[in-house]
Amino acid sequence: MALVVFTGGARSGKSSAAQDLARTRLADGVGVTVAVFGHTSEGQDFEYAERIRRHQADRPAGFHTQEYDGELHWLDTPRDELLLVDCLGTLLGRVMEGEWKRICPEDSLAEADNDVLPEGFEEACTERFDEIVTALRARAADTIVVTNQVGDGIVPFFASGRLFRDLLGRANRHLVDSADAAYLTVAGRLISLSALPRAAHWPHD
Repeated sequence: MALVVFTGGARSGKSSAAQDLARTRLADGVGVTVAVFGHTSEGQDFEYAERIRRHQADRPAGFHTQEYDGELHWLDTPRDELLLVDCLGTLLGRVMEGEWKRICPEDSLAEADNDVLPEGFEEACTERFDEIVTALRARAADTIVVTNQVGDGIVPFFASGRLFRDLLGRANRHLVDSADAAYLTVAGRLISLSALPRAAHWPHD
């Protein structure tokens, strides 16, 4: 059983590459479940709803899609099926929203203080997200994880954005360390991270 990770920036082609790989397993007779973490009915974000619609249209008819509902039932995909997680960044956003509602039920995460997060929020998000990443790394079946590459741009203005960046960046590192194959997607091309060194060496004279 294999764990494969695709990371990259927005519109880099990571979801398409992951779906193409999952499609090869489908052709071999392996069932494919796609775990997604957004709902078109939420709010009035029509741009995000259109993005979800495009992703849905791109998936092969044989893929079974399961939406995240705040629990981890999507991790219980049968061991003879491939689980495609698309994507880890959106899942982290859902985790942070859920913990915020639990700790600050009268406020929204969008109204968070720029510089200070409520007591216990960072710890709760870290514990919850670490649980998910650990479960993905330990899953005894084929798993593909699509995740956003973060931290290459400016420092986020909001404390919640900085927490998101830090949690996802650390999760990406742990997943790539555990992966049987990992790829950085750049402009539709794949760079094998698994083939790259983990440590730097002083250049020879």
